[in-house]
Amino acid sequence: MLNLLFTPIYNDVPTPYALYFQDSATPNQEGILELHDNIMFYLLVILGLVSWMLFNIVRTYTSNPIPYKYIKHGQFIEIIWTIFPALVLLTIAFPSFILLYLCDEVISPAMTIKAIGYQWYWKYEYSDFINNNDETIEIESYVIPDELLEDGQLRLLDTDASMVVPVDTHIRFVVTAADVIHDFAVPSLGIKVDGTPGRLNQVSALIQREGVYYGQCMELCGTGHSAMPIKIEVVSLPKFLEWLDEQ
Repeated sequence: MLNLLFTPIYNDVPTPYALYFQDSATPNQEGILELHDNIMFYLLVILGLVSWMLFNIVRTYTSNPIPYKYIKHGQFIEIIWTIFPALVLLTIAFPSFILLYLCDEVISPAMTIKAIGYQWYWKYEYSDFINNNDETIEIESYVIPDELLEDGQLRLLDTDASMVVPVDTHIRFVVTAADVIHDFAVPSLGIKVDGTPGRLNQVSALIQREGVYYGQCMELCGTGHSAMPIKIEVVSLPKFLEWLDEQ
């Protein structure tokens, strides 16, 4: 019982009535959370300022029906309310562009995994590893039907096979699709990239802690759209090598 009290419990799955992001496990997601918090700060400042101005104008007009002429027709105030929002937008834009370009950078990954979306399941190809038959290791991942779920498994999130990757390893995900447009999205890892037939999109991640991370296809792809979840098991390097030997 004491172990449960002092052991951190990470929120790596969607939770009912959640109002915030899932806990981050990659530097990319950390940057996304920080950018979100910064922008929310500016939005709250703007909301407070605009609300105060509106309240002040209504209060002044109620006590004096003749409006102050420089509030409606003033060159100085028009310059201020044009320049001030532009400066706020620039303050928000620069960190946003920096994070966007950093998330797009894929430099010297340690391993590559190709995720292919089908109607309606995912197939993962470990391009850097070859099995005994000189074939690329491939895994097909299907959602577990409701009637086959066991205690502790998550409805519409758990799969019969998982993508297994090592922790603290720079991984490149190459995403595509075989039929229609799908979307490979894992919120805790800060990953959301379209899988488009005939195209290869890539994104990288450095997962910093072990655990099980869930995602879903986030592009409406047909009647089975809700039944193609993503399950990623992040393990230590020795356990990952053992898993590779089993394949």
